[in-house]
Amino acid sequence: MTTLPPGYTRIKRVNSFQELLTTRFEGGVNALCWPRTLPGDFGEVLDLLGGGEGIVTLDEARLRILPVGTAGRVAIDVLLTDLRLLREQDRDPLLNCIHGYPRDEDPGPVPTDVFSFHADSAPVEADTWLCTYHGPASEGLRNDQARRRVDVPETRAELLRLFGGEDNDDFREHLKENCYDLHYAPDVDAQPFSFGLGHLWRIACDWPGSPVPPCIHRAPATLPGQLPRLLLIS
Repeated sequence: MTTLPPGYTRIKRVNSFQELLTTRFEGGVNALCWPRTLPGDFGEVLDLLGGGEGIVTLDEARLRILPVGTAGRVAIDVLLTDLRLLREQDRDPLLNCIHGYPRDEDPGPVPTDVFSFHADSAPVEADTWLCTYHGPASEGLRNDQARRRVDVPETRAELLRLFGGEDNDDFREHLKENCYDLHYAPDVDAQPFSFGLGHLWRIACDWPGSPVPPCIHRAPATLPGQLPRLLLIS
C-alpha cells in the first residue's frame, strides 16, 4: 500500500477500475488511486527484455513471446489486462521500459524535464493515467506545499530579463509556449509522496475550466545499475 499524505483531501482511494474511471474530480479532489498488490515477477520480464537506452515502448507481440517462467507470465498477463482495460475506454496507453530520461541541457531559471515537479496540460478536459510496475515510482507533491516557479519573484524577474520585454500578455504567452508555467517549486518543508508500485492512478490535468487544480508530480531519479522502470501512461 502506498503511503499517502495524512489528512490530505485532494487524493481519493477507489476500489475498482470502474470506480477509477467514473469518479469525477470535484470537491478539491485531483488524484484518484486504485491501490493494488499485483501478482507476478515484473523483474523477470525486464531481465528478459535486455538492455537499452532512453525510453523503449513495448508492444504486446514482444511481451507475448518472452520466454518467461510462470511468475513472469502472470506479470505479462497483468500488463496486457491493464492495456486492454484502457483501450476499451478509447484511451491510447503506452507501456514504457525506461532506461533513462533526457535532461535539460540548459535548464535556465526553470527546469522543464520530467524530473521537475510539474502538471500535465491539455486544451480540453483531460486526465493522465499512471502505474509503475517496477523500479522507482512516480512522485507527487501536495498543491499546498508548492508554488509555480513563474510566480517566484526572483525566477520571474530572471525569465523576464531573458525574454527582453515587459510583463504583459506577450510575456505570459512566452511562459505558456515554453511550459514554464507548468512547473512547480516545492516549499522548503514540503514532503513529496510516492505513487507506489502496482497502484493505478488517474490524475487531473491543467485545462481551461477545470474544477480542480492539477495534480503535481514528477518522474523519480534513475540510478546507474538499476533495472529500468516499467511504466504505464495514458
